[in-house]
Amino acid sequence: MKLNNYINGSWQEGGGAEYTAVVNPANGETLCEVKLSGKSDVDEAVKAAKKAQKEWALVPAPKRADYLYEIGWLMKERKEHLAQVLTKEMGKVIEEGRGEVQEGIDMAFYMAGEGRRLFGETVPSELQDKFAMSVRAPIGVVGLITPWNFPVAIATWKSFPAMVAGNTFIWKPATETPMMAYEMAKIFDEVGLPPGVANVVFGSGGEVGTAMIEHPDVRVISFTGSTETGRSVAELGGRHLKKVSLEMGGKNAVIVMDDADLDLAVEGILWSAFGTAGQRCTACSRVIVHSSVKEELEQRLLEQMKGLTIGDGIDESVKVGPVINASALEKIHGYVEVGKQEGAKLLAGGRVLEDGSLKDGYYYEPTLFTDVKWDSRIAQEEIFGPVISLIAVDSLDEAIEVNNSVTYGLSSSIFTRDINQAFRAQRDLDTGIVYVNAGTTGAEIHLPFGGTKGTGNGHRDSGVAALDVFTEWKSIYVDYSGRLQRAQIDTE
Repeated sequence: MKLNNYINGSWQEGGGAEYTAVVNPANGETLCEVKLSGKSDVDEAVKAAKKAQKEWALVPAPKRADYLYEIGWLMKERKEHLAQVLTKEMGKVIEEGRGEVQEGIDMAFYMAGEGRRLFGETVPSELQDKFAMSVRAPIGVVGLITPWNFPVAIATWKSFPAMVAGNTFIWKPATETPMMAYEMAKIFDEVGLPPGVANVVFGSGGEVGTAMIEHPDVRVISFTGSTETGRSVAELGGRHLKKVSLEMGGKNAVIVMDDADLDLAVEGILWSAFGTAGQRCTACSRVIVHSSVKEELEQRLLEQMKGLTIGDGIDESVKVGPVINASALEKIHGYVEVGKQEGAKLLAGGRVLEDGSLKDGYYYEPTLFTDVKWDSRIAQEEIFGPVISLIAVDSLDEAIEVNNSVTYGLSSSIFTRDINQAFRAQRDLDTGIVYVNAGTTGAEIHLPFGGTKGTGNGHRDSGVAALDVFTEWKSIYVDYSGRLQRAQIDTE
């Protein structure tokens, strides 16, 4: 099967004829081929989106929301199918695949509800016989660039608020995971979304992504990916005076205090560190543990890691699936070697797995380092794989300082039974998300998602905050006095 672009309500092969294989990371099987589009394809999609946006913006917001309700119901009906497709092309275990699809369903229904809100403000005027209010206005055509690790959830975080607010969009999914975009485009088509409202253009970031950012009619770019690429997106978008929303990397930590429930902490650490094979921007990469419980926590982690089954995520018994490709394996293993050179003690893992049923996939053994220095590379740089670094501290203040020492600021967590420590931590941890007595992953769609420092540029996905990316504030004054009233001058 060859996947072609979805533009203006139809499947289009476009000008180029180059395709690339989409590979199942669990076994190396070719699933399909996807088109590698170019600038001309982007131009065509933007032209369709720009034309459609004028009419789409005039559709009452509750009516726009009705499409999202229908999309949500179709996703719910096809949840298992979508989860199976997701697991095959991305590798995460099927349980996580179902959870990610559910996240998209939740976002559809949540953002559909915003169709009857989209709240602005009415405020009293400082002058007589004058009315003042603010409203949200759509921006126009928006460009969405999404990653391979959450190929449907992140796309819904961006596309659904964009649509309900009255915008049209061009979506460039990751080349590694285009099948979920294909499935979503089929749903957009089936619910009768007007042609040009939703457009999917496959291809590389260098070609399609750059063309979207540089196109004068694309007013907003919403990007999720690496911090390095995000900086380039921000730089190029800034030169073209676009609104750019960035959600980038993380170096997330779980803090385990001396009074913590260690069984619960271990469970939270393993889920956060090894779910999606550590390929989450919210993955736990550091465990900052009080020195008095460090050895006990190590032993409990090692014992529980023995029970982690590794393999093809379609198998319901598997707990850790493959990483996305050979380049990811090389990067992860390179960091493990760096950790050894830096003097960290390797307690478990540290190997590429190539035996038996794993030989044709991309598998890395869940890895645990201890005695890691807080300023070492493996404690500071994003690895994006199943690797944990244990860092010992002697107090909450030291734990918070170590947590905040990295250039990222997405997610953090603390395990403690002391409510005073919990509240101090949630105040002082410099991250966009803080968990108490849970791991670093598991954000819910009705709260803002994003981070500080090298993780983002101040915008947020999810929740009502997502609407801020895709709307402009318009202030409206209605003077019914019948005379000219000059604000700040005629108030006395």
